[in-house]
Amino acid sequence: MTDPRDLIANSPMSTRQVLVVAITIALNALDGFDVLSISFASPGIMAEWQITRVQLGFVLSMELFGMALGSIFLGSLADKIGRRPTVLGCLVVMATGMFMATTSTGVLGGLVTPLLAMFGSNVDVRLADLSMWRIVTGLGIGGMLAAINAVVAEFSSTRRRDLNVAIMSIGYPVGAALGGFITSTGLELSEWRSVFYFGATVTVVMIPIVFFLMPESVHWLTRKQPDGALEKINRTLRALGHPTVAELPAVSADVRKRSSGDLFRPPLLAVTVLATMAYFFHITTFYYIVKWVPTIVVGMGFAPSSAGYVLSWLNVGGATGGTVLGLLSQRFSVKALTIIVMLLSTVAVALFGRSPADLTKLILICMVSGFCTNAAITGMYAIFAKVFPTHVRASGTGVAVGVGRGGSVLAPIIAGFLFTAYTLPTVSLLMGLGSLVAAIVLLNLRLEGRE
Repeated sequence: MTDPRDLIANSPMSTRQVLVVAITIALNALDGFDVLSISFASPGIMAEWQITRVQLGFVLSMELFGMALGSIFLGSLADKIGRRPTVLGCLVVMATGMFMATTSTGVLGGLVTPLLAMFGSNVDVRLADLSMWRIVTGLGIGGMLAAINAVVAEFSSTRRRDLNVAIMSIGYPVGAALGGFITSTGLELSEWRSVFYFGATVTVVMIPIVFFLMPESVHWLTRKQPDGALEKINRTLRALGHPTVAELPAVSADVRKRSSGDLFRPPLLAVTVLATMAYFFHITTFYYIVKWVPTIVVGMGFAPSSAGYVLSWLNVGGATGGTVLGLLSQRFSVKALTIIVMLLSTVAVALFGRSPADLTKLILICMVSGFCTNAAITGMYAIFAKVFPTHVRASGTGVAVGVGRGGSVLAPIIAGFLFTAYTLPTVSLLMGLGSLVAAIVLLNLRLEGRE
């Protein structure tokens, strides 16, 4: 009896499989733009609302908090109801959050106003409203990211899995870079809302693309075997250009008992803890630089549009770094490569703090920083796909990403407070140490592919 999962794992990838991987790249690009949209808009928000860097630090962290919740809870949902419906639902949530962020006193703002009044708070309700809609956007992003990491791994052949996961992950800096170039073209202080309108529109466009072109994962269908599983598997196999199967492989009682709770029991417990810690520490460094670059550049005397270009070039470097690491992973250990670029990230971010107020030099050092920091993230996603088996692949990725990004909510906030006491070189050095700690943690993680 032929296992349908083996047909995908051991056969050359078809055009349709490549298309599915391409769709996940586009979805991750959407993630990149949506996450950094608040960074593109932040100089305009600060100027219009007259807020401080400390206040801005809290707003910059809000979608990270939402992403943490979305990754953990919606990521596990992808292991229960399927990859495809989870991605579609997350896109709807993301589009809603992006559009509503353009309102300063929307539905949530009306709910927040009396709550703030009860506590005698003088917090600007516009900030509270914007923060809450950024949390909503983050919920969708977090859930979708956990799901598409599983989609790429499960639609790829074994030979191309690491490369495809790496290619998917570079969608993030590509989306951030393209979004920055597009929004910076006409970005003025009074037009920051256009960033969110653009993001909401592109998100809505992706919904029918996913609905019609991304089938459900054969790995998930074979593992869960819901009603009509054989018919659904064969429909997908035909669409992918593979032969159909006559019957489903038997799933033992022991396998059926497996659940997302396995992440917190031996032997996966150590994997979950180490993968999460490594991601947590590195992503803290990553989000420091991508969240604060526009504000720092504007503070040096450059226009907001120039700040957007600097951030975009940082993400060009990120896309290049992810691509290079993905290609190198075909010949070298992805774990060793990830550790190396994490160490380089610490150096690059520290050097960013000493950059002169020269736009060309800022762009160059930001490209190098983006190259290193995003290459390490690319490596981490490839590692997630290797160490978490099918039944917890989305859940495991979700927990690692969710807890990691949840902890990194502190990064923009901590940096905001550090700026009140220290200069840019010191803050950058301190925030860059996260990647160093991540590299040390990753040394202890064993990579063992599991199904």
